[in-house]
Amino acid sequence: MEKFNLENISLVIGILVILIGLWGLLTQKNLIKIIIGFALFDTGIHIVMVSIGYIKNGTAPILDNAVDINNAANAVVDPVPQALVLTAIVIGLGITALMLTYVLKMYQKRKSLEINNYNDLKW
Repeated sequence: MEKFNLENISLVIGILVILIGLWGLLTQKNLIKIIIGFALFDTGIHIVMVSIGYIKNGTAPILDNAVDINNAANAVVDPVPQALVLTAIVIGLGITALMLTYVLKMYQKRKSLEINNYNDLKW
């Protein structure tokens, strides 16, 4: 059995954060807690994406004298997951800010943060 190393720890932590965020999204009635659950879910996905793209003892994707050109595929870390996560962080921040703005407007109108008090569009 393989040792439990850093790559596995970060992957397990990412999955745990995803599950905690999903639990918060599905079980909470307070709108702020739902948004926090969404943020945790989003952060967990980012951790998992970065941990999957990690290569042990890998170097930056710059081909110079530090990297052997013939073995570059195994020695260089793929920059695409990191770039995707960086973009996803910015998008997640914008979505979270938009959700908080909607919740603020909803609270100003109804004076409640409980999701069950908003039944205007229920069937």
